[in-house]
Amino acid sequence: MNETETLTPEVPVRSIWRTIRGFILWRHERGSVQYDFMVTIILLFVFLSPRLINFNDRPVERNPGATGVVVYPDGSGGFVYQVDAKAVQAGDDAAIRAQLLRVIEPVSGSVSIDRYETVKDRKGNITAYKVWAGRE
Repeated sequence: MNETETLTPEVPVRSIWRTIRGFILWRHERGSVQYDFMVTIILLFVFLSPRLINFNDRPVERNPGATGVVVYPDGSGGFVYQVDAKAVQAGDDAAIRAQLLRVIEPVSGSVSIDRYETVKDRKGNITAYKVWAGRE
């Protein structure tokens, strides 16, 4: 016998690979220690990985600002959006429509403006816009 043979212990390499292959291919019976170990590892991953790993899966923040939008039915199956006048700056028709769309779309999704009317107070100041919009 050589000195090298006595210093290196015999390791059952085949049984180690058989065990690893059993874990990878999920060959262990339910209720066995190996099965319970695999389930525990999976549960630890599921519950601890969000705290340890940054998956960058935050929802997209869609903050349209502090604009008042009131939605109510128009009676014919559509909706009327009443937008606060503070959310829209005065301009030509195309600019007003673009600003109204920018305010309404985060609330309703993709729409096209059919028509809009101004709502005025007793002094004649514009307080809101009533917008009739349809789905695109």
